[in-house]
Amino acid sequence: MVQGENPHSVEPEEEEEHELESNSTDSPRERANDEADVEARLLDNGTKHAKSKVPVGEDEEDKTTPKPSKSKKKKKQKSEHDRLMTEEINRLLNESPLEKSVTCGFWIFKGQFYQRFANQTAYVLLYGIVGCVFSMTYAYFNGTITTIEKRFKIPSKNTGIISVGNDISQTLVSAVLAYYAGKGHRPRWIGFGLLTIVLFCVLTTTPHFLYGPGEDALALTSEFGGMPDENATMEAIEEQRSKTLCRLNGGGPECEGGEGNFAPQLLLFVAQFISGIGGSLYYTLGVSYMDDNTKKSKTPALLSLSYFLRMLGPAIGYALASFCLRLYIAPQLHPVINNKDPRWLGAWWLGWLVMGGLLSFSGVFLSMFPKELPRALARRKVEESRRREKERLSLKNKESTEKEPLTAELDQMSPVEPKASFQDMLKTFRRLTTNKTYMCNTLSSIFYLVGYTPYWIFTPKYIEVQYRQSAATSSMVTGTVALAFSAVGVLLSGFIISRYKPRARYMAAWNVVCGFLTMAGILAYAFIGCPGNESSVIVNIHDSSLGSNATTCNSACSCDYVRYSPVCGENNMTYISACHAGCKGQQINSDGRKIFYDCSCIPGDEWGNSTAQFKRITSLDLSLENATLDTTSLSHLESLASGQAMPGSCPVNCWTQFVSFLAVMCCLKFIGASGRASNFLVSVRCVPEKDKTAAMGFGMTMCSMLAFIPSPIFFGWVFDRVCLVWGKTCTNKGNCWLYDPLSMRYTLNFTAAVFIAIGSVFDLGVWYYAKDLKIFDEEVKEVEMQIVQHEEEANNEKNTEI
Repeated sequence: MVQGENPHSVEPEEEEEHELESNSTDSPRERANDEADVEARLLDNGTKHAKSKVPVGEDEEDKTTPKPSKSKKKKKQKSEHDRLMTEEINRLLNESPLEKSVTCGFWIFKGQFYQRFANQTAYVLLYGIVGCVFSMTYAYFNGTITTIEKRFKIPSKNTGIISVGNDISQTLVSAVLAYYAGKGHRPRWIGFGLLTIVLFCVLTTTPHFLYGPGEDALALTSEFGGMPDENATMEAIEEQRSKTLCRLNGGGPECEGGEGNFAPQLLLFVAQFISGIGGSLYYTLGVSYMDDNTKKSKTPALLSLSYFLRMLGPAIGYALASFCLRLYIAPQLHPVINNKDPRWLGAWWLGWLVMGGLLSFSGVFLSMFPKELPRALARRKVEESRRREKERLSLKNKESTEKEPLTAELDQMSPVEPKASFQDMLKTFRRLTTNKTYMCNTLSSIFYLVGYTPYWIFTPKYIEVQYRQSAATSSMVTGTVALAFSAVGVLLSGFIISRYKPRARYMAAWNVVCGFLTMAGILAYAFIGCPGNESSVIVNIHDSSLGSNATTCNSACSCDYVRYSPVCGENNMTYISACHAGCKGQQINSDGRKIFYDCSCIPGDEWGNSTAQFKRITSLDLSLENATLDTTSLSHLESLASGQAMPGSCPVNCWTQFVSFLAVMCCLKFIGASGRASNFLVSVRCVPEKDKTAAMGFGMTMCSMLAFIPSPIFFGWVFDRVCLVWGKTCTNKGNCWLYDPLSMRYTLNFTAAVFIAIGSVFDLGVWYYAKDLKIFDEEVKEVEMQIVQHEEEANNEKNTEI
C-alpha cells in the first residue's frame, strides 16, 4: 500500500472510468473468449426457441451427448468470481492512496509500522484479549465481595443492589449510545468505553485509599502494637466456635450489628453504574465493527475465537482474586495472624489496579484502529462498482420505470446512510420493533437469559445443597469443567458454520433444537436428586415467641443468633448447629477430633459404645484435659451418657447423582455454546446494515431491562420460598441458612424450564421468518448471478424476436 494520506475517497464517476479503462485494456485472448461466450449463449438461446421444430430423432441425439453438470458449472463460476474479486481488491489496495478513514493510529502514532496492524486478525485478537480482561473484572468482584462486606460492614442485600448497577446503566443508555456511536468512529468509541471501565476499576479501589485498611486490621500488625502469638489464631477460632454451644445461663451470641459507612457503598455502586456504559460500547460496537470489516464467511470463526478468549476471563479473575486475598490488606505491614484466622482481611483492592492498567494499555491500542479496515473498504468499493455497472447495463435493456425484485434486494444492501439525529433514531427503533425476525430473536434471548440466570449465579450453591459437595469442588466444576465444554462448543460451531456456510433457516432450526434440548436437560436436573441428603437434616428451631409454655430439647439454649454451623450426631442425623442439637460441651477425643457432648436433642448410646464412624468422648478424655475434674460424679456421667456430635454435616453418598448432574451440565454447556454464533449471525443479518449497531444496543437495553435486572430478584424470591432456616439480625431476618433440597430442585428447575420453553417458541418464530434471510457473501453472489442470468435471458429473447 502506498503510504500517504488522502482524506477524500475516490468519487463514483472516477471508479466507473477506471473500471471501463481496465475493461478496455483486456488482452485479445480475453476479448476473443468473451465474444465466443456471447456467441455460444446466443446459439443456446436460438436452440431453446427452435426446440419445437427439431425432429424427434435429432432431439434424442442431442440428449445422448454429454453435458456438463449444472452444479459443477455453478461451482466453477463461483470460484472464478472469487478469484477475479480478490485480484481486483488487491489491485485497488496497491494503487489507491491511503485514505483518512483507513489510516491506523492518531496524533504522532501513525506510520507504516502501525498500518501493518490494520487487519482483521490483529483486531480480533486484541478485541478478545480486552474482553478477557473485562470479564475478569466481574469474576474478581464476585471473588472479593465477601472481604469487602467484612471490611466496610456492607449487608448482603446492599451488595445485591450494588451488583446490578451496571445493568441499570445499560438499560438507560445502551440503545442511544449504540445508535449515535455506531455512526461515528467505532474504535475510538470503544476506546472511550474502555476508559470508563478503567474509571470503574479506579473507583472500586478508591474506598481503600480513602478509608485505609481499618483500625481492626491495623491492630493485628506488629507495626501498630499487635503482639505475635502462636495461639492467637486458635483462640480466635475457638472463641468463634464456642458461640455455637448451648448456653443455659443466657450467654448466647449477640445479634449482628447494623450497617457500616454508607459512602463506600455509594462509591461501589457508582463504579458499577459507569462500567455498564463501557460494557455496552464494547459489546455492541466491537462485534458490529468485526462483522462489517470481515468477509461474511469468516465472521463465525472469528466471532467464536473472540468468545473463547472472553471465556478465559472468569477463570483468570477468580485466580487473581485468590492470589490477592492471600496477601494482607496492608501488604507493607507485618500481620501477627495468618490467612486461616477469621479476622484476616486480604488485599482485595490490589487486583483492580492490575486490571485497570491492562485495560488502559489495551484500550489505547484498540482505539488506534481505523474507522474502516483497508481491505474491507476496497472490497466494498469493488462490490459497489460491479453493482452499479450491472444496474447500468440492465437499465439499457428495459424501461426505466421497471424495477426487478432481485435488483431491489441488492439495493437494500447498500443504502445511503442518513446522518445521526433524534428523529432518525426514533425511525430506526420503529423499524426494529416492526421487524418480526429481530423481535422474535430478541424475545427469545430475553426468556433464555431469565431461564439461565439461576444456573449462572447459584450453581455452586445448588451443588452444595443438592449433592453435599464442598465449595471448592463446586467452584472447580463450574469454573473449569463447564468452561472447557463451553469453549469447545463455541469453537466447533464457529468452524462448522465457516466451513459449510449453512443457510439462515438451518441456523434458526439449530437454535430451536438447542432450546428444546436445554429444556429437556433442565427437566432432567429436577429428577437427579440425592434421597439420603433430603432426609438427613433435622430442623428443630425453638420459637421464642411461645415463651416457656412450649419446652423443647433446646428451648433454654439461647440459639436465636447462632450461625448455621452443622454438626453430625451419633444417630447419623445432621443438626443446624451444636446449640440447636443441645450440646453443652466440646472436647478433643483420643483421635484428635473435636466432639460435642452432652447434647440433649441427640439420643445417646446407653452403653457409651463407639462405632467405626463415630468415636465418643469418654471420662478418660475429660480427665486428661483437666486432672482436677471429678469424672466419677453423677453429673459428668449423665453428660457423657447423653448424645454426642462432631462438626460438619453427616456424610451422605451423593457421588453417583453428582456425576450424573455433571454429565448433563456439560452437555447443556456444549449445546448452549454451540448456538451462540448462529444466534448472533441471524440477529445481525435480519436487520439492514445501517441498523446493525443500533439493533445490538436496543437488544442489550431490552435484555438488561427485562432479564438481567428482574431475573435475579425473581429467582432470589424463589429461593427464599424454599428456605427452611433463616438467620436473625438485631432488626430483621437475615440470610437463609438451610434450604429444602427437594423443593428447591423441583421449583427452580421447573420454573427455569418454563422460561426456556417460551424462548424456544420464539425461536420457532425466527425459523419461520428467516426463510429469505441471507447470511454469507456467497448467497448474495447467487442473487447477483440470478440477476445476470435473468438479464441475459431477456436480452436473448429480444434478439430472437428481432
